[in-house]
Amino acid sequence: MPLPAPLTDALHAIFGPAACSTGLAERLAYAYDNSRLNAPPDAVVFPTTHAQVEALVRACRAHRVSLVARGRGSNTTGATVPVEGGVVASFERMNRILRIDPADRLAVVEPGVLNGDLQRALAPHGLFWPPDPTSSPWCSIGGNLACNSAGPRAVKYGTPRENTLGLRAVAGSGEGFRCGTYTSKGATGYDLTRLLIGSEGTLALITEATLKLTPRPSTIRTLRATYRDVGAAAQAVARIMGQPVTPCALEFIDETALRLAHAHAGDAVPLAGALLMIEVDGEPDALHAAVAAVADAARGEGLETLHVAADADEAQRLWAARKALSPAQRTIAPDKINEDVVVPVSRLPALVEGIRRLAARHEVLIVSFGHAGNGNLHVNLLPRDAAERGRAHACLAEVFALVVELEGTLSGEHGIGRSKREFMPLALEPATLALMRGVKHAFDPDAILNPGKLLP
Repeated sequence: MPLPAPLTDALHAIFGPAACSTGLAERLAYAYDNSRLNAPPDAVVFPTTHAQVEALVRACRAHRVSLVARGRGSNTTGATVPVEGGVVASFERMNRILRIDPADRLAVVEPGVLNGDLQRALAPHGLFWPPDPTSSPWCSIGGNLACNSAGPRAVKYGTPRENTLGLRAVAGSGEGFRCGTYTSKGATGYDLTRLLIGSEGTLALITEATLKLTPRPSTIRTLRATYRDVGAAAQAVARIMGQPVTPCALEFIDETALRLAHAHAGDAVPLAGALLMIEVDGEPDALHAAVAAVADAARGEGLETLHVAADADEAQRLWAARKALSPAQRTIAPDKINEDVVVPVSRLPALVEGIRRLAARHEVLIVSFGHAGNGNLHVNLLPRDAAERGRAHACLAEVFALVVELEGTLSGEHGIGRSKREFMPLALEPATLALMRGVKHAFDPDAILNPGKLLP
């Protein structure tokens, strides 16, 4: 259904012909993300200023037309798919790094800045922004904030919520506002910054972010440990996280994943019951003792090999198994179901064993890997035909039930989007969901922002 003519006229007045399109080709290009959902918007606009975003929201609200914010579309849950049509606001042109302040350890950026571009700009200052999704070369800061997307370094340095000081945004009411601080401490009113982060564009559109920066450690050591089975590796994760030295990455890969990656990448990927990739960072004087402490915790029942990379080149070779996983899975199951559940680290052994049992019961190939130091496991169901797809969806519901039983939650970094919203009542009680709906109404009284996402 086309947009009302007065709204189309308003969009052209706000953005001009070069930044507003209702053509089919452009609409189709912004109809999908890294999920398999697909729904074309009725128009695509490309904001470059906060004032344009305010005018855009007010115009969409006046005509009760849905508005979906979009970064680079790398999310896997359909969070940026305009399932009800309307307008997509792509922030790819709002991509300036406005300020880097080493003394106050902060950067001010627009939402379209790519994560990788920001890291390169910070490197000469000896600083970095810790969130590092696998998609960092092409994902945007706005998208990272919308889904609270982190990556391997979150085990030591935290997620975007722990690394963002403040935001500028526009609520669904059309009102622009600032929240947060330019300081590392603040106790002034409700923490709207942390509320907006992870809200998937359902409350407000972020137009500027003040990010907390961290000094870049001078040295990193990479370790690779292989184990007899996934249980032994999961127990090792619990031991590693139970001692004082926190690794900056602790990645888990199960036997099925290793076999797939080995077939794809060859002998660079070892065959074992399970594998842990571990990184420890810090200053040279303290690093040797830190590596020794982590290595001691990695040793235990079921350990087969433990190797410390001699240099950066060898470290890159050791990471080959992790990097080969996604292409290896796509070769056998283009319709893979990629979920990222989280449990307390101490419950990781039970989660790994439970997933193994569910895979056998439903006769579905499941590959598990991910950020084990957070208890954040990527559970990939790999159906190869229609029958397996049906069994996979039944299995997925039981995976989520197992996660909740183990005091975990539905997502660590992918978010809920469209694909997991039906499972939200499994994770959250009715009173909690009711409060969330009240928050949604306060920010977005006419429910125009990213409808059909997050809340069931």
